[in-house]
Amino acid sequence: MGDIFDFENLLPELILGLGLALLVGNGLAWWRHRQGKTPAGVENPEYRGGRVAFLVLVGVLMTTWGAVSLLT
Repeated sequence: MGDIFDFENLLPELILGLGLALLVGNGLAWWRHRQGKTPAGVENPEYRGGRVAFLVLVGVLMTTWGAVSLLT
């Protein structure tokens, strides 16, 4: 049985979680923008495609890094 606080895998799990959050959140924003939907309750929504693409790329890199670290 593993330790309840597995400090050896804590950093890779955090990196994997943050990478997945960046990937899913910005991917969803990109997808909703392509459908023409805007966030509810925002008066003047501004879509920044360059930032979304950059953060999706960072999310892919962090997700890959975290998954490879956990599997090796």
